[in-house]
Amino acid sequence: MSYAIIGFGKIGHALARAFARKGIEVSVATTRDPACFASDAAAIGPTIIPATLADAVKADIIFLAVRFESHPEIAKTLPDWKGKTLIDTMNTLAPLEELDGLPSSAVVAKAFTGARLVKGFNHLAAAILDQDPAVHGGRRVVFLAGDDDGATAEIGALAENLGFAPINLGGLSEGGLLVHARGNRWGHLIFKDLVKFD
Repeated sequence: MSYAIIGFGKIGHALARAFARKGIEVSVATTRDPACFASDAAAIGPTIIPATLADAVKADIIFLAVRFESHPEIAKTLPDWKGKTLIDTMNTLAPLEELDGLPSSAVVAKAFTGARLVKGFNHLAAAILDQDPAVHGGRRVVFLAGDDDGATAEIGALAENLGFAPINLGGLSEGGLLVHARGNRWGHLIFKDLVKFD
């Protein structure tokens, strides 16, 4: 299984550090030349591989960690995203009316034709996501929502491997809204930092 993070801002860095803590290789890419951020990747660890966007989209599982407004451009990188599992970590302040009343992830899913999409890792602020998920003998919770049960289970297993405690909220139309930022209205679970004790 291969992994990539598209977007190397605060969230992208936090996700890369989560992979580095576990020694799992992940490609990181932006729309810029990889040489521009190679030193940042190297500073995180040897398993963080700077890549071109064209190479990053070859991964099986891809984190979308760009600004929401940038996702349509990323979607054009491939004509068909069949066989790819995407994790939408993005938030948007766009009012629900601008999104045709849909959760932002449903809009993203339409752009990435053929992909299996899971909303996840977006409810934590970057500074919290950046921390070790092992907290006082428990594990930091990440909420997941998706319309493909297999994809959600797959990302749940990855979250476990990264040290988090995944909680499946169900489909995008119900669970996705719980972690969706909607203009001035926020989903009930957005930015809630919870720890699960087994």
